Amino acid sequence: MEKEQLEKRKKVIYELICDKLYVPMKLKEMAVLLSVPKSSRHELEEVLNALIAEGKVQISAKGKYAKAKVRMVTGTFLGHPRGFGFVRTEGEEEDVFIPSDQTCGAFHQDTVQAAISPASSGKRKEGRVVKVLSHGLVQVVGLYESSKNYGFVIPDDPKIDRDIFVQKEHAMGAVDGHKVVVRITDYGKKGRNPEGRITEIIGHKSDPGTDIASLIQSYSIPVEFSEKALNQAVRVAKDVSEADRAGRMDLRDWQMVTIDGEDAKDLDDAVSLTREGNYYHLGVHIADVANYVQEHSALDVQAFERGTSVYLVDRVIPMLPRTLSNGICSLNAGEDRLALSCLMKIDEKGRVVDHTIAETVIRVDRRMSYTNVKRILEDPEEQATGEYRELVPMLVQMKELAAILRRKRMQRGSIDFDFPETKLILDENGHPAEIRPYERNVATKLIEDFMLIANETVAEDFFWRQIPFVYRTHENPDPEKIRKLAMFINNFGYSIHIGSDEVHPKELQKLLQKIEGSDEELLISRLTLRSMKQARYSVQGTGHFGLAASYYCHFTSPIRRYPDLQIHRIIKECLRGRMNEGRMAHYEEILPEAAKHSSETERRAEELERETEKLKKAEYMLDHIGEVFEGVISGVASWGLYVELPNTIEGLVHVTSLLDDYYEYAEDTYELVGRATNRRYKLGQRVKIVVAAADPEQRTVDFELADKDEA
Repeated sequence: MEKEQLEKRKKVIYELICDKLYVPMKLKEMAVLLSVPKSSRHELEEVLNALIAEGKVQISAKGKYAKAKVRMVTGTFLGHPRGFGFVRTEGEEEDVFIPSDQTCGAFHQDTVQAAISPASSGKRKEGRVVKVLSHGLVQVVGLYESSKNYGFVIPDDPKIDRDIFVQKEHAMGAVDGHKVVVRITDYGKKGRNPEGRITEIIGHKSDPGTDIASLIQSYSIPVEFSEKALNQAVRVAKDVSEADRAGRMDLRDWQMVTIDGEDAKDLDDAVSLTREGNYYHLGVHIADVANYVQEHSALDVQAFERGTSVYLVDRVIPMLPRTLSNGICSLNAGEDRLALSCLMKIDEKGRVVDHTIAETVIRVDRRMSYTNVKRILEDPEEQATGEYRELVPMLVQMKELAAILRRKRMQRGSIDFDFPETKLILDENGHPAEIRPYERNVATKLIEDFMLIANETVAEDFFWRQIPFVYRTHENPDPEKIRKLAMFINNFGYSIHIGSDEVHPKELQKLLQKIEGSDEELLISRLTLRSMKQARYSVQGTGHFGLAASYYCHFTSPIRRYPDLQIHRIIKECLRGRMNEGRMAHYEEILPEAAKHSSETERRAEELERETEKLKKAEYMLDHIGEVFEGVISGVASWGLYVELPNTIEGLVHVTSLLDDYYEYAEDTYELVGRATNRRYKLGQRVKIVVAAADPEQRTVDFELADKDEA
């Protein structure tokens, strides 16, 4: 149905329901009243569903339509292992809680209409699912268990609280213990399980790699590339020719390096630096992936679908075939490579006083690792300084400039959360052999500083050109969350200034500096992070709160991020004088969806990366049951305490294991408080725990307090 036609019909139907229907009416009755033939009743239903989605009309459990008497919302149903759920709606900060007897049979990820209870005031919004509008999950990954004449798939995702019934003839020969993909054919209802048929056997649960392969499948992340895309990658991945170099700035005689982790294979950024008088000349050279991946090509379609490369503990799922990402698009030392370079002239105060963005041809001198650069700049070692002798002067100047840029960024209020990342080392069977925090060093920070200034410079350039673009934005925090944070930190003698319902990032940065080294540092740092919104991609250049940057984009990683590839195309069209009205209109049409989809695939990848880490951490702790560790309380909830160990593993001390008292959750102070003893457990507190249990399938670790008298 055309949009204009739909709007007209919505108006007519809504007026009918509001003004002329005094009793709720079923679809069939309404069709008769409106003289709608049977062949067109699906169009009437479409109009009614649109009105339901807008919260103007409600539908009863018996299928009768009426004017909405309560506030209606449409959103995504998120299930919970205990049967209840939440409805997440776009633009709403808070999810709507749905009790287990009010889900209307909704399945995890279904799009539903929910009625918010009028009594929903105070702590949280509560409601009921009125209608399931569409199903979000088509297939589920889980463990197969067989019976004599049928089988069940027990979903890996604990949010799906029902097993899926599989008839024997639809089981593909699966046996007990197989991890499988099951396509849902019937979503079931109250008292009857969903049904499905198995479409793929991933492997046996005890086979190395099956656990992570199952997780990948559950997030519907494409792993294999189509034959067409692979063939295309081979065809375009030719050595750089004279024709390729034509019209490009030739920088092959410039001294430049790549600096990455030891195991990195897709090297998409190189850096160069010289100094003339009071000015640094910084070059950030990014692989010209857009030269090889043309818009609408098979490679482009699959890169868009993925949105990002995914970095897991035992593998990488690349956005582009390795022929490109590890080959012609990787800035390998000693090889001619095509690049898009941001050449910046920076003064001694860190201000970019001039810049050029150009298509270039480069040749990297040396591939450097973070470790070797650290051995040169932080703790100079004779072996490293000798091996890279010709590069040491440039690296020393890079350290100077990075410090200047970082100082300038800190002065304007950029917020730097320095939570340690996890380094997981697996053995040949995929079993975690070692888990430790991965700390940033002088080399990782140096590259971070250079990439940030390049991203800002490119974003500001294109913002003022008023050309359609994809920005990386980070909105101001929710004022209510900031007010709660301000009230909480006041208990510790700290304060932040909030002006006209907004906080400047400088205030949060100063707070983090004040608490550095204090007992409450971890507690307040985590709460500050939780008060902030998530960064996303947008066609509106509204700035980046966390970086205190007025202009920001992602320009530096087109091998592994689709937004970077997209803006490279825009930049190249501008450089070549092709950005006419037609191309402007084209980008205005496609970029909003590209930004939205890229944000969604980024979230999907981050969640998968997090879940694979949790899986391997749980597997690691299976070997440490009964052992005692010291950790820090990293989270407090009504159901217990989360404790984080120095190796970044987090586990739950369930409230039922605290037998010395009855503990209640004090939401305002993030504490569990003993009713009789007044004993308190709060964020940031150090405790000793004993490892009680670990479940890789559920990706959970359970702790118990080791010495409750000393805690």
